Amino acid sequence: MDHNGCDTRNDILARDLTGETFKPGTHDCVVATGTLEDKYTGKTIRFIRGADTSSAVQIDHIVPLSLAWQTGAQQISGEQRKQLANDPLNLMAADGPANSAKGDKDAATWLPPNKAFRCEYTARMTAVKTKYKLWVTPPEHDAIQGILAACA
Repeated sequence: MDHNGCDTRNDILARDLTGETFKPGTHDCVVATGTLEDKYTGKTIRFIRGADTSSAVQIDHIVPLSLAWQTGAQQISGEQRKQLANDPLNLMAADGPANSAKGDKDAATWLPPNKAFRCEYTARMTAVKTKYKLWVTPPEHDAIQGILAACA
């Protein structure tokens, strides 16, 4: 999306990992290794690209695409949906099992196990929903309001 020649997954890995190395010959586009300080769990995860190891670190949509569709994305243009799917504000490298547990849940049904990240998570979710004019359900509104009210 940003026309730098790299795919979105590798852009987010390069942004969110530390000490990353790149696959030779890829113009620093394909992340080979790195360390993720996972915000969802608080764990440190060593990322190593490979068929059996890459799934340990996944790229999460803060506002899952299925949830976005259910809350207004069907009313925005195809180009806007493409932007939503690739927006760095809506993307984050995350612990694979935590991301899988989250699925397409909203803030009323899933929050990061790492309580220290809940304020940032909820603020980013709200920012994405605002940017793309997505709505929140009453239970999600109440959950977001409760979390943000407790933030400094």
